[in-house]
Amino acid sequence: MLDRWAHAQWSPWTQGVSMASLRMAFDDWLTHLSHNPAEQLKLWQRALQNSQQWLAYVAQAQQAHCKPCIEPPVQDTRFAHPGWQGWPFNALSQSFLLTQQWWQDATHGVRGVSPHHEAVVSFTVRQMLDMVSPANFWLSNPEVLARTQRTHGDNLRQGFQNWLDDVQRKSSGAPPPGAEAYQVGRDVATTPGQVVYRNHLIELIQYSPSTTEVRPEPVLIVPSWIMKYYILDLSPHNSLIRYLVDQGHTVFAMSWANPGAEDRDLSMDDYLRLGVMDALDAVGRVLPRQPVHAVGYCLGGTLLAMAAAAMAGDGDGRLASMTLIAAQTDFSEPGELALFIDDSQVAHLEDIMWDQGYLDSTQMAGAFQWMNSNDLIWSRLLKEYLLGERGPMSDLMAWNADGTRLPYRMHTEYLHRMFLNNDLASARYPVHGKPVTLMAIQCPMYAVGTVRDHVAPWRSVHKLHLLTNVDTTFVLTSGGHNVGIVNPPGVAGRSYQALTQLHDGPYLDPDAWLEAAPKHEGSWWPHWLEWLQAHSGVPELPPAMGTQDWPPLCPAPGTYVLQK
Repeated sequence: MLDRWAHAQWSPWTQGVSMASLRMAFDDWLTHLSHNPAEQLKLWQRALQNSQQWLAYVAQAQQAHCKPCIEPPVQDTRFAHPGWQGWPFNALSQSFLLTQQWWQDATHGVRGVSPHHEAVVSFTVRQMLDMVSPANFWLSNPEVLARTQRTHGDNLRQGFQNWLDDVQRKSSGAPPPGAEAYQVGRDVATTPGQVVYRNHLIELIQYSPSTTEVRPEPVLIVPSWIMKYYILDLSPHNSLIRYLVDQGHTVFAMSWANPGAEDRDLSMDDYLRLGVMDALDAVGRVLPRQPVHAVGYCLGGTLLAMAAAAMAGDGDGRLASMTLIAAQTDFSEPGELALFIDDSQVAHLEDIMWDQGYLDSTQMAGAFQWMNSNDLIWSRLLKEYLLGERGPMSDLMAWNADGTRLPYRMHTEYLHRMFLNNDLASARYPVHGKPVTLMAIQCPMYAVGTVRDHVAPWRSVHKLHLLTNVDTTFVLTSGGHNVGIVNPPGVAGRSYQALTQLHDGPYLDPDAWLEAAPKHEGSWWPHWLEWLQAHSGVPELPPAMGTQDWPPLCPAPGTYVLQK
């Protein structure tokens, strides 16, 4: 008890990171590097070469059109402003990029270092270097200096005001500036409907039909429990739920309650039983004997896959199809999120949750921000605090700031069973006391991955093909974990690849799939709609809202989504 309490008190100073895990990673790297004299010599030689390159560049850096000795990575836009081409800023940026390259070499390929420890060391060093990038400081950033001169320092005054506003908002728990323009039920989550079922963990929303006829099979959406459901019902033009309703589907969506300390003992079984299974039962009361198109987003997709496997094992044939959106079922390669998941880190998170009763949304958000720190942290600080610019708020950004919590027991079980043990993919995950296998699922599947997903990398999502034996349509869409999914038709620059693999056809690994899958311009939503309708019956009159025995409780978006 004392150890857990002490670890929880240290957590705010370490941003929730296990210092023991970090130390083990650096010990592994330093120990092996210290025993590899050839590797050390190579790094010394590289450092000398980089110094010579940089000095030769500096000697010519004041000349126009001086060729740089190193180019930044394609995704790195910190030095894109023309001012970085002039003296002395070109010398500063080249020095930083050469240093970054050297540390990249130093932290990779050291024989004997475990892959996990190598990734942790490389990631940590990259974050430390990003903190001291010359782009982050007033005197070393030509764009900021030019703006300061042009505005007579007004950008710095405005940036200071932005900083003060952010500090006050954070201390009071207020949302970020501009979020008030996206009020739940008024500006977002506005698709008409009724809450037709409620238990301790979910509210189930049935959406009002907008067409005279609807497909007979309802669509049930299972959102992730680490996000509020209305990411799929943002502004009307950005709402996947409204899109489905307008195309003649009866849609139900689960809205998770936001658990507090009193819910610390809610388990994964509770989320399965009170969540997916109770929702399916409620849908069945409104539409008896109709199979359901089940849709799971992110962790909601993982939970749906567990439920579908358990149902298949019990001979429960209520699913007409299953769609998994940016959802992993195999966690052996979870991408950069694995940097924060090992036995030591999980133990540290357990102690934080044991003390609080839950994991707070701000503690989760920190990990996701550091995975893409250039875009989510440093570029934002540059614009808002040094350039004095506030970027416009969007419905997706406002939703992202509307966080949720995770109960202690459930999240502990999830981390151990999924990330550490990979029980679901290994047919070891127990439901009702017996392990389930995804191979038992019989309904057709549609799976979506996104190209730049840091949370559920598409190659990991693609492993669904190895775990099931049904016809599976896999779609890879442009964008990231959220932007790639909130992808309505008509937005320029969007594209996707799609390919259906039959259950008795040859397996295509991710690279082979990329080569074989045709590319299409536009949104993946119409492609999915066509797939859904191909697996649906002839349109008929819409069902009633709720039932006589289970009448609607309140209008959408309900009450749980408003919990803070």
